[in-house]
Amino acid sequence: MPTPQPAHPTSTHPDAAPPRTGPLAGVRVLDLTAVVLGPLATQILGDYGADVIKLEPPEGDLMRANGVSRRRGMSSIFLAINRNKRSLAIDLKHPEGVAAVKRLLPTVDVLVHNMRTAAIERLGLGHAVCSALNPRLVYCVATGFGEGGPHAGKPAFDDVIQAACGLAGLLGHDSGTPDYVPSLIADKTAGMALANAVLAALFERTRSGLGQYVEVPMFETLVAFVLAEHLGGRSYEPPLGPAGYARLLAGGRKPAPTRDGHVAMLPYTTEHWRRFFTHAGRADLWQKYADDDRHARNARIQELYADMTAITRTLTTQELLALCEAQDIPATRIYAINELQDHPHLVAVGMFQPQQHPTVGPIITVRPTTLFARTPAELALPAPELGQHSAAVLREAGFSGDEIAGLRQKNIIPTTETSP
Repeated sequence: MPTPQPAHPTSTHPDAAPPRTGPLAGVRVLDLTAVVLGPLATQILGDYGADVIKLEPPEGDLMRANGVSRRRGMSSIFLAINRNKRSLAIDLKHPEGVAAVKRLLPTVDVLVHNMRTAAIERLGLGHAVCSALNPRLVYCVATGFGEGGPHAGKPAFDDVIQAACGLAGLLGHDSGTPDYVPSLIADKTAGMALANAVLAALFERTRSGLGQYVEVPMFETLVAFVLAEHLGGRSYEPPLGPAGYARLLAGGRKPAPTRDGHVAMLPYTTEHWRRFFTHAGRADLWQKYADDDRHARNARIQELYADMTAITRTLTTQELLALCEAQDIPATRIYAINELQDHPHLVAVGMFQPQQHPTVGPIITVRPTTLFARTPAELALPAPELGQHSAAVLREAGFSGDEIAGLRQKNIIPTTETSP
């Protein structure tokens, strides 16, 4: 059985971590990540109640400048993926900065970084050093390519991974010209995997009492993500055919055209298809497929979709949506991203929360989406200004006022103006 551990240091300082309600309340995370993948993961942990200390270089996270900004260093993307964190700005190029981080390590449960292994080893914050200072530490690394392969250490950003994992090729399979998903899907998918990995390691620690090294490679994570449905004939040895899920690649799984636009609809079960053809007045088409089991129907999927769209083209968007609603066939109108804040369901569930950011002013925040009945996730802290919490975090780790002042004097902890 693991031995009881002392509570993390607490403080009444205004920039101390506020009391939290989420299931990770009491867990402290030292976040050395930047850009999107890592910050999204640590925001999830923060939403779940963890005290996330975002360690930034004196110039700040790169994403402070990307997106739309009302205030310098507080971009729309930074605001969206860095709430529920406290910012500690510290210069790790200076030995005293690294020494300060080492003093923090015994007070944290999790360290997350997305640096190249050689770089963090040179800083003196590799796994061996950190785990020696805190054997209960969950040390989680987000890599571009797994450390066990020849691409280990290569730079990896979202576009690179979309191309390497087959996703860009899938998007161009019709035209022959590869393309990217217009969303940072590789970063965000790997970020969710990173958050899951931390949670799994924390759960295991409740049994063993020990931390461990955890690696989440972006490339391998996205390959598994893409091939979940696309491994196809290459699932077998010898292969029964090429990789790829024909239902997605055959050209039918697209928004259904109507007389005045498009509808996203997906008759999926036998009953869906029966209702659609019958209530669209084409019982003859239902008879064409009625004797098919699911395997036979899938073999005729292009023909099936062609018959479906021949019907949808004769209906208006509203007529098709009404038919699908009446027959309980999965369907929706196609929303533009500018329309999402007015989506009736999202309005009803309070998805978009107004907040008063202390330096940016009024903002809109997308609330945590996971709902916990007893230990609710919450919007406890808005995204921090660079270095806003440096003094409070160091004070909690036992630094005296004179030591903090000394670090400031040497610009190891930059002085950051946080007033509006």
